[in-house]
Amino acid sequence: MNRPLIVIFTTITLDAMGIGIIFPILPALIKEITHSDNVALYIGILGALYAVMQFICAPLLGALSDRLGRRPLLLFSLGGASINYLLLCFSPTLSLLLVGRAIAGMTGASISVAMAYITDISAPEHRARHFGWFNAMFGIGFIVGPVLGGTLGDYWVRLPFIAAALLNGGNFLLALLVLPETRKASRDKLTLSALNPLQPIRWLFSLKGVMPVVLTFFILSFTGEAYGICWALWGKDAFQWNGFYIGLSLGAFGVCQTLVQLFLPGPAARILGERNTVVTGIACACTALCAMALAREGWMVFAIMPLFALGSIGTPALQTLASRQVDADNQGRFQGLLASTVSLASIIAPLIFSACYFAVQQRWPGAIWLAVAMVYLIALPLVIYGIASRSVSAQHS
Repeated sequence: MNRPLIVIFTTITLDAMGIGIIFPILPALIKEITHSDNVALYIGILGALYAVMQFICAPLLGALSDRLGRRPLLLFSLGGASINYLLLCFSPTLSLLLVGRAIAGMTGASISVAMAYITDISAPEHRARHFGWFNAMFGIGFIVGPVLGGTLGDYWVRLPFIAAALLNGGNFLLALLVLPETRKASRDKLTLSALNPLQPIRWLFSLKGVMPVVLTFFILSFTGEAYGICWALWGKDAFQWNGFYIGLSLGAFGVCQTLVQLFLPGPAARILGERNTVVTGIACACTALCAMALAREGWMVFAIMPLFALGSIGTPALQTLASRQVDADNQGRFQGLLASTVSLASIIAPLIFSACYFAVQQRWPGAIWLAVAMVYLIALPLVIYGIASRSVSAQHS
């Protein structure tokens, strides 16, 4: 693996750690600041604010990376993240905590720039494998982040933010010293219209054949939000799991998913093709969800876990297909649009899935997973009939 990929994957891992590190300590931190026992409302507001800022900034940063280059935007993100974690650490009021989460959403939106960077330095035949590593690094960050946050938070509730600031600061220096630019800055003058966060949405409707890709990303991201909202509630209601078993199940899933993302996307794309790999992933996810809905014992969930993790095999293939829908000059812009789509799903889905879960909680908690499977199935016709498998350059040749 070359040095630029190592730096990018390190960046992704730290981004995921930064997101996950706050989960175990956020309730205690909010209670310390607000002196209120009703922390759920504040957690919802902070989560929505983070997602809204990503929704606004992801396409903007992606478009700017097409114009200014990938490296400056990545350095801005890493430096901004370090400052933000220090701000969160020493925030004495709720208002400053809100400002900190808004900045975190802005700097976390650089995920689109990182994806465009990977597209720049990866040959088409290697993109599925590299996007698989990308998702694996994100998964590792989500495994390590909560564990690190919970452990450090036992000593001091704000200590995890100092650790995150130091890690991002070190990554900033690493990127500054060894990360090369993959795209020259454009000589075109930067106009105010290019900074309009709604401009990429208008641009989306001007592109032929891209809408099915964006809708598929939205649906898969939408379903992904169900696990964060419903998993712990379902584990407690269906199997009387305590916190240890809920954490153990999430950790087991994280390990399985990371192994899948590290080793299977490249071979699967070569053997099945990208489109069929996406369809296979959806089929595995739906089968696992139906089995989870019918599970009567907790051990069954752990037995289903490998099949459930195989559901993620299609994501790198979908990212590869997506990268072929626009030319090289618009990769950052397009990846920013996809990242913004993910953020939009993370704003809407928690409201819908929480309402669905409470509707079925008393009679059949597992029914929520049937609802998630039904949403997954909406993506199948979009993948099979709507997404072109050829690149833009191939279409124009």
